Amino acid sequence: MDLIIVESPTKAKTLSKFLGSGYEVEATMGHIKDLPKSTLGVDVKHDFAPEFIDVPKREQTIRELKAKSKKSKVIYIASDPDREGEAIASHVKELLTDHRSPITVHRISFHEITKDAVEEALKNPRDIDANLVDAQTARRVLDRLVGYKLSPLLWKKVRRGLSAGRVQSVAVRLIVEKEREIEKFKAEEYWEIFSEVECKNIGPVVNSHHPRFVVGLVKVNDKTAEVKNKAESDKILADLTKSDYKVADVRKRQITKSPHPPFTTSTMTQAGARIFGWSSKKTMSIAQKLYEEGLITYHRTDSLNLNAVAVGKARDFIKKEYGDKYLPENPRFYKTQSKVAQEAHEAIRPTNVENRETGLEKHDFGRLYDLIWRRFVACQMTHSIYNETVIDVAAGSYLLRASGQIMVFDGWTRLRQGSAGQGKNDGEIILPEVVKDEKLELVKTWADQKFTLAPARYNEASLIKTLEKLGIGRPSTYAPTISTIQIRQYVEKNDSKQFVPTTIGVAVNDFLMANFADTFDYQFTAGMEDRLDEIANGKLKWAKEISDFWKPFDKKLIDVEKNSKRVKIEVEKLGKACPECKKGELVIRTGRFGKFISCSRFPDCKFTDKYLEKIGLACPECKKGEVIVKKTGKGRKFFGCSRYPECKYASWRSPKKEETPTVEPSSK
Repeated sequence: MDLIIVESPTKAKTLSKFLGSGYEVEATMGHIKDLPKSTLGVDVKHDFAPEFIDVPKREQTIRELKAKSKKSKVIYIASDPDREGEAIASHVKELLTDHRSPITVHRISFHEITKDAVEEALKNPRDIDANLVDAQTARRVLDRLVGYKLSPLLWKKVRRGLSAGRVQSVAVRLIVEKEREIEKFKAEEYWEIFSEVECKNIGPVVNSHHPRFVVGLVKVNDKTAEVKNKAESDKILADLTKSDYKVADVRKRQITKSPHPPFTTSTMTQAGARIFGWSSKKTMSIAQKLYEEGLITYHRTDSLNLNAVAVGKARDFIKKEYGDKYLPENPRFYKTQSKVAQEAHEAIRPTNVENRETGLEKHDFGRLYDLIWRRFVACQMTHSIYNETVIDVAAGSYLLRASGQIMVFDGWTRLRQGSAGQGKNDGEIILPEVVKDEKLELVKTWADQKFTLAPARYNEASLIKTLEKLGIGRPSTYAPTISTIQIRQYVEKNDSKQFVPTTIGVAVNDFLMANFADTFDYQFTAGMEDRLDEIANGKLKWAKEISDFWKPFDKKLIDVEKNSKRVKIEVEKLGKACPECKKGELVIRTGRFGKFISCSRFPDCKFTDKYLEKIGLACPECKKGEVIVKKTGKGRKFFGCSRYPECKYASWRSPKKEETPTVEPSSK
């Protein structure tokens, strides 16, 4: 009997469904070898050789795999089709070939867990790709060197218990810099001016239904309109009230909108955040399950490639379900925008376009699958068509404009609309039929005061989009990076699910940027990702690349440890005297287990108290306690009663939206 080894029990179960009795499928339960937790595990004096050891929690699994391998004729390692999967395959082979020889071990890979894909892989086994293993080893060693060398330094210079990471620190930098951009921002006043006009020559068909329309000011004396205050606005309104209105120009055109390309890891996690409000970690967890169940292709990818057979089946489905008018003449194939898509991956798509349901119990699995299904099928449909009309209206020295767009054919948006719950005419502006020089009657004119908006904070979707645009990180790193910076309490999410840096995050970022600006430079970090890609392509040697990084980095570490000053973490003052020493002031600090209240004179005064973030609302359940913001063990925010455990009230949603939280010490 032949042995097939995969990473997860779910994947093993799915494979077992369609493989014959001649195969036994076993799971490694993830990595079976890794760097040690308590030591550096990298020999910096001998080509940065990594000291991979057996993962202690996998001892039983390792024994079972070795026992199974002794009874097998051929062993196929079918770990995931990426660099991490290749490294796992290498470790499994090393483990199983150290106790007997000869042994036949093959590497097989597939991008979807289907009968056809697996059988094809079994017909075309290969050796383990040493270049991919080297690229993963280089990433692991590089991240270990940065993390294990910088973290102790942060303990000494900032606070105990802190850590730094090559990619996570860059993500924190983005969030801190965005916050400072917002702090520096000064809102500027401006005014938007509108007139409602009516057609004098009411036509028999269109104008009889839509005789009035609204135009907005765009130009003053042939220059772009910039109305900065009420005085300017009032003058323009007075002029517009006295002016004669006529149609200066009418422009009509038909426009088309093409479907979006199929999902990559980045766009899928962005969509999960934008549409469902999910974290990237949750989206990837659900996608992992869908992949292992054989429902979608591999979900860690930055490629837009599509299998020609899958595209053909999608086209057949579109023709059958929606008709010829929704099927373009030729299949659509998309060009990968990423600087280098890992290996020969496909975009994320359903493995069987005929499957509209997952068959899985949890509702969220169905929601993500439906999103992936719609995106894939829509990407093979015809474009949507719109009639666009632009009407320019002259009123003395002022030019006003109205734009309208009417959908003529929904095309691919037929599926998007179903997903978003939008109707066909949502957002359409229907303008009347007018001709150039036609006179119009003023109905009313008005002005709206506006203020420029500060830059938006990052949310999960926009942070991933920015990291991808900068070339920082790869599909496998987005979710872990975002999860880590929250667990480390460097950033937190506000009620709008936007990232805000904590005082610790600001302190760590400022220390790293003051002393290791080159290491956490955006271009340098992106360049390192490119070099890892070159290692995967066999064009660079990993040990030399690590050496080139390590030599200046090691010198800098020694210099900073000797000469840099300790960084003070800013605290938030509560404006109340310390009840114990009467001299200090109560402040909010952040410890290893979250926020707490202490005296500003710490360590001279040891007073501490619980941190209660109140929203100024009585508990809706017991009516006695107050609603406070709490966090789960995994750091997710929820709302509970201050009288817990007497009152068990808890809710994910705030009972009072947009309420500014207040913080008070609890009563001891």
